[in-house]
Amino acid sequence: MQISMKLEMKDSPGQLVAALKPVSDVGGNIIAVIHQREPGSDHGTLDVQIVLELPEGKLEKLVGLLKEQGVHIQRIGQQRLLYKRTVILIGHLMHTDLSDTVDQIDSTGFAEVIELDLSMPAVKERSSSRLTIKSVTKEDMEAALAILRRVSQQKSLLLIEPLEEIA
Repeated sequence: MQISMKLEMKDSPGQLVAALKPVSDVGGNIIAVIHQREPGSDHGTLDVQIVLELPEGKLEKLVGLLKEQGVHIQRIGQQRLLYKRTVILIGHLMHTDLSDTVDQIDSTGFAEVIELDLSMPAVKERSSSRLTIKSVTKEDMEAALAILRRVSQQKSLLLIEPLEEIA
């Protein structure tokens, strides 16, 4: 079974390797590790998201081994959004129903808008928005961006992409 976990551990050398070793000890296979040090974080801990394949019946054993390593499990879930892209939309965003644009991505079930920053200089002026989208897979991200391209064209919005590479 595929599973995702959000882990919290000490932010010190070797801690990530020690935390991931129990996965192989129970016969699991790591698919993805997402770890990003938060700037200005002083609590001495690190959040890491992992996605792994795990043989049936091995989750309880894995949880015990992780706890033995001093790893705090913040979340265990079946699916997590792993890929992220940020784009900019320019145009009459409010007059063309920005919530509808966001809903067309969010309603897919495989991608969602996780951040939205909007700048509106004046009522009659064009506005701009920075949208950050997350998806389950790279293919899902491409599908979400295809939706956004189509919607942008229909609503006469300028879409600028990407602001970063797919993770």
